[in-house]
Amino acid sequence: MMNDQEISSDKLSSKVNALIIIDIQEKIIRPIFNKDSIIKNIKKLINAYQILEENIFISEQNPLKLGVTIPELSRIAEFRKFEKMEFSLAKLDDFLKELKDKKITNLIVCGIETHICIQQTVLDCLLKGFEVILISDSMGSRNRVDHEIALQRMTQSGAILTTTESIIFELCKTADRKEFKEIRNIIIS
Repeated sequence: MMNDQEISSDKLSSKVNALIIIDIQEKIIRPIFNKDSIIKNIKKLINAYQILEENIFISEQNPLKLGVTIPELSRIAEFRKFEKMEFSLAKLDDFLKELKDKKITNLIVCGIETHICIQQTVLDCLLKGFEVILISDSMGSRNRVDHEIALQRMTQSGAILTTTESIIFELCKTADRKEFKEIRNIIIS
């Protein structure tokens, strides 16, 4: 029997998942603790999702003042982007409509900052009935303590905590899958 903190890998399916990349913008990311590792992991997630044909959404917080998504992730320009002033992406009707229209139920979340926009988005999405999976090594804050406490708060509220490599293999499900070699190459890069 599953408790509230578990999610079966059977629930992860390309028809119901979305990767949510929150606010990876130049002016926000500069002071982020461990930012190089976070960017590297988000690139891995994007590359794996493109192979596995998953839904990818990005957000930008007040891009006129904080800039657009960093050039290292410029490939994400092709994905659905939501500009916002609210800290919670879940306050945007367009975002919620897109999730509903695509019958998305599982949100796999990464980005910055863990204790602000990610936390508010996650708490709102949990209240709306979404399964939320936090990619702990693909998100961060300026201060490590803010990141850690926010992860605790979100998991206590029902979000699931995992890592980049773990979620990629969970989505792939099997080494028999034709895309497995590409996925393995992403992980070891």
